[in-house]
Amino acid sequence: MSFGPASYLVRHAHALVSSAGHLARAPFATVFTVVVMGLALSLPLGLDVLVRNVRGATSDFSGAVGLSAYLHTGISEQRAQQLADTARARAGVGTVTLITAEQALAQFRTQSGFGAALDALEGNPLPNVLAITPLATNASPADMESLRRYLAAWPEVESVQLDGAWVARFNAILNLLRRSLLLAAALLGVGVVAVVGNTIRLEIQNRRAEIEVTKLVGGTNGFVRRPFLYTGALYGLLGGLAAWLVVEASLRALAPAAAQLAQSYGSRFLLAGPSLRDLEYLLAMGTFLGWLGSWLAAARHLARVEPGSG
Repeated sequence: MSFGPASYLVRHAHALVSSAGHLARAPFATVFTVVVMGLALSLPLGLDVLVRNVRGATSDFSGAVGLSAYLHTGISEQRAQQLADTARARAGVGTVTLITAEQALAQFRTQSGFGAALDALEGNPLPNVLAITPLATNASPADMESLRRYLAAWPEVESVQLDGAWVARFNAILNLLRRSLLLAAALLGVGVVAVVGNTIRLEIQNRRAEIEVTKLVGGTNGFVRRPFLYTGALYGLLGGLAAWLVVEASLRALAPAAAQLAQSYGSRFLLAGPSLRDLEYLLAMGTFLGWLGSWLAAARHLARVEPGSG
């Protein structure tokens, strides 16, 4: 008997073809198992695609996060400009815009409709304001709070208001969803391993006589186990493909409603489906989970099948 590389590849190719043929001869059981695995794998993929679409739809919100530093009314415009330059030099600050008291009053006069009432005022009651927007990499709640404390410590600053706090909360919710996604993926991965393991266990029981004959003529546990490992890997591969199809079909069904919602807000946002890399990861993970489930089941149950043990 040859034990070279060619013989090794032939044995594995034979096991792969034999496993594929066995799945094809039991189409109902194969489809049922693949559908169950596909639904389990589609949930984390679908949640991940959903989170990415929400992040993409709200990417323009990053500019809504900022601070407004209201200066005391006695601070001159020249001093306010110096403070703006100081704030602009701080690390993590993106843009600093000085809104002078005159500009704020003119804007309020135009938008409020109280022009006549404002003319009765002896002076301008509005202060100079520094509108500060952080860099996208420094817009976390901790960074914003640090910047707020820094500005509030200036003696020229009367108060500091955090603009767009809801955006930070929204991003925190998305981060929570992403962590929940990882937990769900881990739990569903265990479920996939259990499904494949139970399926392989039933396969071993149904083919007990065949396994006993193989061992009787000298077949090793590794030789007997090989087709079951390929069976589990094929289950996982087909389950990953089914999961991708489920997510794609779901997105196509939701696309018209999402487009209509985006249009009502004057946006051209379109749902983005899973990428080619997502498909590669999904197939690889499905194949691995299927192989792992079959290996655990085969390692436990094949050792109990010996000639004459039944």
